[in-house]
Amino acid sequence: MRREKTDIRRKRMAWRLWNIWNGKKKRALVLSIAALALCSMVTGCGAKEESSDSIVCYVGHGFWDGSLDPVKGGFAYGYDFISNGLVRVNAQSEYEGDLAESWEISEDALTYTYKLKQGIRFQDGSDFTAKDVVFTYETVMANQGQNEKVDLSKLEKAEALDEYTVQFTLKEHFSPFLDTTAQLGIVPSGGYDSAAFDQKPVGTGPWKVVQYDMEQQLIVEANEDYFEGKPEIKRVTFVDMDNEAAFSNARSGQLDVVMVQPSYAAETIKGMHMEKLETMDVRNISLPCRKPGKIQNSAGEEISVGNPVTSDLAVRKALSLGIDRQEVIENAFNGVGRPAEGWTDNLIWGNTKEYQDAQTEEAKKILEEGGWKDKDGDGIREKGKIPCAFEVYAPSDEPDRYLLAAAAEENVKKLGISIEVKQTTWDEIAVKSYTQGAVWGFGQYSPMVLDNQFQSGHFAEQTYSNPSGYQNETVDSLIGEAIAANSQEDAVAAWKEIQDVYAEDYPYLYLVNIEHCYFISDRLDISKDTQIPHPHGHGIPIICNMKDWKIKE
Repeated sequence: MRREKTDIRRKRMAWRLWNIWNGKKKRALVLSIAALALCSMVTGCGAKEESSDSIVCYVGHGFWDGSLDPVKGGFAYGYDFISNGLVRVNAQSEYEGDLAESWEISEDALTYTYKLKQGIRFQDGSDFTAKDVVFTYETVMANQGQNEKVDLSKLEKAEALDEYTVQFTLKEHFSPFLDTTAQLGIVPSGGYDSAAFDQKPVGTGPWKVVQYDMEQQLIVEANEDYFEGKPEIKRVTFVDMDNEAAFSNARSGQLDVVMVQPSYAAETIKGMHMEKLETMDVRNISLPCRKPGKIQNSAGEEISVGNPVTSDLAVRKALSLGIDRQEVIENAFNGVGRPAEGWTDNLIWGNTKEYQDAQTEEAKKILEEGGWKDKDGDGIREKGKIPCAFEVYAPSDEPDRYLLAAAAEENVKKLGISIEVKQTTWDEIAVKSYTQGAVWGFGQYSPMVLDNQFQSGHFAEQTYSNPSGYQNETVDSLIGEAIAANSQEDAVAAWKEIQDVYAEDYPYLYLVNIEHCYFISDRLDISKDTQIPHPHGHGIPIICNMKDWKIKE
């Protein structure tokens, strides 16, 4: 194990050196821009001038990945930040009213009726009513192509029954519709401006945008008229920079919140403390299940699919049983995170069955019985002329995915399985995943993530869907049953059964339920008890309860 830890540490250092020196001119430009952005917020470019009512944060690049407009997918996880949805998720992973005070689902599960809260105003001073809800949903339906995060294709119509009651009628059963109403923030029908809302949306939330400088900073101020009470912090500035620059600026005292990857969790910063926040974000390696061949993708192009090694169930099962997840987490993430062999227990549809890994001898037996033997004594098994070896791809700009794959590579050598970890762009990973492994992160409240990953019809249909090329008629049928269920109980039962079935096929090597890591200023209280379990997307999820944050006296 000592040699393995040394190898991982060497790879960690190599990655950091590569990150520093590769593209040095580009990095210097990024650092210069970051420094200029921060200098506008500090006194004399020295230590940040502490204010009793304002903070500066780095929470990744999510703000600048697309429009801030909810109609176009902005803040689609449903955070009550600038805009509110009809419902929201609480710290217990349960749905509760946000703009809606209550809701009812018809017996046939085709009609959803929401009773809205009264006395709420948008940040432009206009009253919030059912008319705004209908306008928002109809605008998204008319421009569905602009919003890749909220799918309203199953919605037939939205209508206002009265000033504070809105009713949705579905074309067909779609049990995750409640999740949808948590994802879409409502915009004002009278003041909506498609162009202006990209950078300065108007909502009902606790924060309003006062300045947006693309890929530099986003400044928000507390909404004094927020219906749940004005936030105590007056102003929050979010800055954009790369991870190394953010860590450096935190060390120099210029940030109050800084997102870091788990591999940084053992570091220390004077005046700050580490918060490791619970998530439903699961890291895994896709294992192509199909035998090598050719198929046509959704664009009608012929593509290569399948892998001669991972298409063998014996290899996939041996990997899942034989790998030591805790050891991988220790080596890659300094022990931050929980071993995972499926979805997390903070989801009502998650599978909580116990499992046992690090079964080295059992894994070796499975491989031997499957015909994978090391006949030439080189430490790598073969089956005929095929070595038990494949590639795993990680994105070049995400060190933790690389480190996780590298730790897994070292860990499974004892099984006689060889993994070669490579780094490349997401565009190339989308293609490589048809024939090789790739490191993925998945996790959201909606169980539609299971449809995305395991519905056979999605393979090669859209980017990043069903990357393992998984095929199982029973799973396809159960997904249809879950979506069409006319009660939450029936839907959850079907989603759980889906996981029981595909678990026997091992299409993914699940590794870790990660924790999102942030350095927090000692003067700041982020009200950890009201943090929701974070969905996939490290960085922005921490703002889910920013209305509750306080600056300590």
